[in-house]
Amino acid sequence: MAVLRSISLGNSAPSSSETLFFHKAAKITPRLVTLGLITNAAASSGSGIEYTAKPTPKRRKIAGIDQHELLEPALLADSDSCFYEFKGLQIHYKVCHTESEAMPDETSSQLPYKMIKLGIPMILLHGFGASLFSWNRVMKPLAQLSFSRVLAFDRPAFGLTSRVNPFEQLSPSQKDTKPLNPYSTMFSALATLNFIDFLKSDKAIIFGHSAGALVAVQAYLEAPDRVAALILVAPAILAPPFQQKIDPKIQSTADEQTQRDTSNSEVPSNLLNRICNVLSKIYRYIAQAISFVVKRVVDFFKSLYKKALVALLRSTIGVILIRIVIDKFGELAVKNSWHDSKKITDHDLYGYKKPLRAKGWEKALLEFTAATLADSASESKPVSARLNEISCPVLILTGDNDRLVPAWNAKRLSQSIPGSCFEVIKNCGHLPHEETPDEFLSAVANFLYNTFGDLQAQPV
Repeated sequence: MAVLRSISLGNSAPSSSETLFFHKAAKITPRLVTLGLITNAAASSGSGIEYTAKPTPKRRKIAGIDQHELLEPALLADSDSCFYEFKGLQIHYKVCHTESEAMPDETSSQLPYKMIKLGIPMILLHGFGASLFSWNRVMKPLAQLSFSRVLAFDRPAFGLTSRVNPFEQLSPSQKDTKPLNPYSTMFSALATLNFIDFLKSDKAIIFGHSAGALVAVQAYLEAPDRVAALILVAPAILAPPFQQKIDPKIQSTADEQTQRDTSNSEVPSNLLNRICNVLSKIYRYIAQAISFVVKRVVDFFKSLYKKALVALLRSTIGVILIRIVIDKFGELAVKNSWHDSKKITDHDLYGYKKPLRAKGWEKALLEFTAATLADSASESKPVSARLNEISCPVLILTGDNDRLVPAWNAKRLSQSIPGSCFEVIKNCGHLPHEETPDEFLSAVANFLYNTFGDLQAQPV
C-alpha cells in the first residue's frame, strides 16, 4: 500500500503551505522506510514521486547455515562418497583400504603402531549428532596397520544418508509385515550386519563411538558369529552397578549347611521365635506385593509420558524446538566434547555443520529421538542387561576428561562385560579418535596385536 501517492509541484512556484507540507513529507519518509512501510521509491523526473510497497524476505540461518538453500543429501557428497541402498534408504558410506596386501617397508617403518596382517574388515559407527566425518583422522591409519578394509557409514538421521518418512518407507508388497523404523537402533544394527556381507566377509570388527556403541552391541547380540571383536569408544551405554555373582552351587551348599546346623542345634525354638518368623514372612510377602503394584503404576505413567513426548516431537513445536537447540547449543556441544576446545579447527566445525544443509534434517532428527524413546519403552530386556552375553574380544576406550559420558561409567561397563579390556587416554575428552588420534590408534593396535597376533603368519 502506497503511503504517499503523489506530490505534484507543477510549473508555478509553490505556496508557503505547499512548501511546509513538502518538508514534512520529506522528514516522514525515511522513518516510514525504516519501519518497513515503504520499501521501494521511484522518483519521476517531472510530475512527482511514486512509492510502491515491496516485502523484504527474511533469511533464516541455523548455526550459520542458510535454511532457504537446502539440498538433497546426495548433492552434498564428497568425491570419495558412496551410496548403498538398504531397505529403501540410500546410506552414505566411505571405504578406505590399503593399496596392496603387502605394504612397502618404508611405509611400515613410518607407522608408530604395531602392525598385523589381519584381513578382517572394520566397520565404524559414529555417535549422536555426528557422521562418518568424525572418523576421518583414523580411517586410513586403521587400514594401514591392519591391512584391512575400513568402512564408515552415516546412520539414518545423520550425515548424508537419505531422510525418509518412517510411515511410508515400506513398499506395497511389504505392507502385511510389521514395518521396521529406519531410525531405530535395530535398523542400524541390521545395516551394520548387511555391510559385512557387502564387504564379502564372514566377520568384521565393529567400532562404536558414544551412542554408536549401543548399535555395535546390538549388532553383536543379533549375530554373535558375525562379529570378530568390539571396540567401544566413550560408550553411551548405561552399565548396571557391578555386583559379584555368587555361584549357585556354592550358595546351595551354604544353604544346606545352614539348615543342618540349625536342625542339629541343641537350643530349642521357643514360641516367640516362631511367631517372629511367621510375621517376617508375612511382611516380605506384603512388601513384594506393594513393590509389584508400584512398579506397574510407574511403568504405566512412564509409557504415557513417552507417548506424549513423542507426539510433541512430531508436532510443529518439536521442529521449532530442535532448530533452536541446534542453533544455540550445537557448536557448544562439539566444543564441550573436547578436552582442549582450542584445538578445534574451522574444518572440524564445518564437518559437523554440513548435514544441516540437507533437506529434512530436523524432522529426521526428531524421528530418531522418537524412535529411541519407543525402543526404550518396548524392549523387555535392555542391552545393558545382556552385557554378560558378550563373549568376543572387547576393548573399551575413554578419555579421562569426558564431560558427556564419564570415565567411571566406561569402567563399570568393562566390569559388566566378561574379559573386556579397558583403556583410559589422558588429557582427552569424548572424542579420542578426533582429539588424540595417535593415542587412540596405539591402543587399538596393541589390542588387535594381542588378540589376533596368531594371524600374523597367516596369508591375508
